[in-house]
Amino acid sequence: MNDLRSIDRKRREFLKASAALSMSPLIAGCAAMGAQPSPGAGPADLVLLNGRIATQDERRSVVQAVAIKDGRIYATGDDAGIARYRGPMTRSVDLNRRTVIPGLIDSHSHPIRGGLYYNLELRWDGVPSLADGLRMLREQALRTPPNQWVRVVGGWSEFQFAEKRMPTLDELNAAAPETPVFVLNLYASALLNRAALRAAGYDRNTPNPPGGEIQRDRSGEPTGLLIAKPNAFILYSTLAKGPKLPFEQQLNSTRQFMRELNRFGVTSVIDAGGGFQNYPQDYEVVSALHRDNLSTIRLAANLFTQRPNQELDDFSTWVKSVKAGQGDDMYRINGGGEMLVYSAADFEDFVEPRPDMPNRMEGELTAVVKLLAEQRWPFRLHATYDETITRALNVFEAVNREVPLEGLHWFIDHAETISPRNIDRVRAMQGGIAVQHRMAFQGENFIARYGKAQAEHSPPIKRMLAAGVPVGAGTDATRVASYNPFVSLYWLVAGKTVGGTAIYTDENRLERMEALRRWTVGSAWFSSEESKKGALVPGQLADLAVLSADYFSIPEDDIKKLESVLTIVGGKAVYANAEFKDLSPPPLPIMPEWSPVAQYGGYGAPLAKRAAARPPDHAALAAGGSAALHQHGFWGSGCDCFV
Repeated sequence: MNDLRSIDRKRREFLKASAALSMSPLIAGCAAMGAQPSPGAGPADLVLLNGRIATQDERRSVVQAVAIKDGRIYATGDDAGIARYRGPMTRSVDLNRRTVIPGLIDSHSHPIRGGLYYNLELRWDGVPSLADGLRMLREQALRTPPNQWVRVVGGWSEFQFAEKRMPTLDELNAAAPETPVFVLNLYASALLNRAALRAAGYDRNTPNPPGGEIQRDRSGEPTGLLIAKPNAFILYSTLAKGPKLPFEQQLNSTRQFMRELNRFGVTSVIDAGGGFQNYPQDYEVVSALHRDNLSTIRLAANLFTQRPNQELDDFSTWVKSVKAGQGDDMYRINGGGEMLVYSAADFEDFVEPRPDMPNRMEGELTAVVKLLAEQRWPFRLHATYDETITRALNVFEAVNREVPLEGLHWFIDHAETISPRNIDRVRAMQGGIAVQHRMAFQGENFIARYGKAQAEHSPPIKRMLAAGVPVGAGTDATRVASYNPFVSLYWLVAGKTVGGTAIYTDENRLERMEALRRWTVGSAWFSSEESKKGALVPGQLADLAVLSADYFSIPEDDIKKLESVLTIVGGKAVYANAEFKDLSPPPLPIMPEWSPVAQYGGYGAPLAKRAAARPPDHAALAAGGSAALHQHGFWGSGCDCFV
């Protein structure tokens, strides 16, 4: 009863604030004044009316309407004020009082690599039971052609399943006796059925690779379990043995993945690089999509070294061939990392003890960071544990004394166990911290190893914000956590894992508006684009998402069920559903035809054929939701506004 009262109270408070802000002459007037076009600027291209638009401006204003021109926000205010920006060719959309937020910005993910393989992967993200997952795997094995694999690669946790357990090797072998199956579990382990062991060439004579273990039975034969000890090289190198898609199908796969991200209101992603993601070879697909104006996600790419002990050589080559910031608003080079040197990478595997970094870490890291600082390249460093962060900050401080880092958007990624002292050190050098919801998938394992008290502030997000450190949110998808941003927002707000385990107390949980800011204005800092995007204010890029339900008032558990029903990038619709479905870009055939995506879709695969999200329960809309769009002249053949 208390929970219901709390939810009702929060909803009333938000609706009251929405009404006050959207109708306030002061706020609406300020918005209109800030949006007043210069003489001769002309009418807007598009206006969105009758919404609850959380602008994420400095006042956290909520307005009714927004005007868009030339791909940027032109004006915000109330319906009457924005109606003044309509002209004969202006398109108008009635938002039906839906909640609108700026397009979400994932400050740490791997969409370039994820896109190359998306059509090959059977996603267990959001699948409610292991029985469902095994059924999907069995069905997919039957339709997968010879020499291809069934891959379940990240984005799930055994704790999300009703059974609260991992699949067994016997279950994988029974589900797919002849088709190779590879199931990745975080950075911790992978399960291979007998067919996959044969395809990968693993037998009793195969040695353990550095940093990994091939589990064996009493006779010395591989069982099918690969264990990361202490790093994930064995997992990624094994996955790399599987077939790749041809180039044309990689293009299709990447476009499918971009559209899947758009389904959840994601409009920008900072790609952190990744193992077996070489520059420039593995960037040819996103480069081609960008060249042909087919990208629907804004990408800022970090370059990730691929050669242990030769990291400085890689970065020395790259700083000569490309510049940090090179590109445009849709695709640009962001800087170096998250792997700066292999000796500094403390892959998180909370099932295993914390790894100690080798003594050579400081020397190798100094050389790379100094080079990047001299070339004014922003950089990011993967660091899970405070012990690693302490040593990295010692290096950064030494470099900073010689080559100042001021104004260089450098940051630590992950930082689950960072100490208050090290947070202050990051702030002193004007760095940032990018956090991801990895604990939503590994919180139970973390508690088992380090205890609940340590888990309650891992990572200490509120302490970071209190210190004035720039904090951006993200996912670390696709091989660790899910790419669904609303699972991350649920974790930030509710402080729970995907299995429902409470990790955080109120001292480390964020209010909904603050959590949303980490995914919008907060994340924009991490690609040095805070003046361009993250808020729906005049002059910024017109990227936004219209939500399936009201993020600010629905029960906490429903946050992770949210989707976008209309996603706009640069003033153009890239995804649409529910009453806006006719605005959707044309369907894109999935290649190859046997792809798991063709059968199941992406997140929440068993629900992929669900009915379209229901619109708000307004009598006028129930009488004919599309009529409102016709009234404003948005519809009609030949409309290229949303191509």
